[in-house]
Amino acid sequence: MSLVALLGAVEIGFVFGLVALGVFLSFRVLNFPDLTVDGSFPLGAAVAASLIVAGFDPYLATAVAIAAGASAGLLTAFLNLRFGILHLLASILTMIALYSINLRIMGRPNVALLGTETILTPFQGLGLPNLYLKPLFAGVVLVVVGLLLTRFLLSSYGLSMRATGSNPRMARAQGIDTKTTTYVGMAISNGLVALAGALFAQMNGFADVTIGTGTIVVGLAAVIVGEAIFGARSLPVWILGCIAGSVIYRLAVALALNASFLGLSASDLNLVTAVLVAVALILPGARNPLRALIAGRPKK
Repeated sequence: MSLVALLGAVEIGFVFGLVALGVFLSFRVLNFPDLTVDGSFPLGAAVAASLIVAGFDPYLATAVAIAAGASAGLLTAFLNLRFGILHLLASILTMIALYSINLRIMGRPNVALLGTETILTPFQGLGLPNLYLKPLFAGVVLVVVGLLLTRFLLSSYGLSMRATGSNPRMARAQGIDTKTTTYVGMAISNGLVALAGALFAQMNGFADVTIGTGTIVVGLAAVIVGEAIFGARSLPVWILGCIAGSVIYRLAVALALNASFLGLSASDLNLVTAVLVAVALILPGARNPLRALIAGRPKK
């Protein structure tokens, strides 16, 4: 695998690490199966790209994109909590609606950002080639977000949110407003996914209405791979596993597509994704010597 392909895989892995953190928050912390991310990812890209093309500051456009993603998460939670629609059905309804909303926002299926200012523009004068600048920038953003999310979930309100997902009946008995914590958690989750979409659009120079297809699968794969390798002994390790899982997953995809002896091409991406996700699902139930090594336990 070439250096360009390697750094490209790391860059995408860092961007989708934000998606993994969002999926972790909804699926693992809140125990809320959420497919909204397939719509909130392109929503973040569509909002950011449309505002940047219209002349808005890239950082402001990114902030608005995060707010739009948070609104999508709130809508899913509202459909579930207010009207009693099943989690999955509520998120599917939101996801379907977002496809048309994203088209409305962009006014066409895709928006090009070539030649426009992005959040990377101020750093391009440092003399660092984009080949290195983009993965470095995405990595810094991911680390900062991961630290902030860890700090939040270890706070008293974060503990209330974790209690809501673990045992909502007991949480309510302890005086926790489980509806509010669910709203907040879903807003943060999809806000993170929208941030990933906004970064993806600005780093790749385009936003497209179809870029969200399969986002939930990639996010879940990253979470599962991270858990299989690092386990879930503590919250910081869990979040680190999500980040590492996203990068490992993307590197595995890149290696598979660049392995000439396998005879695979870019059109086989979905096949490779399905196989890797299946392997990731099997790993937690298998004996994992790497996890034992990290945990300091001998292999049995």
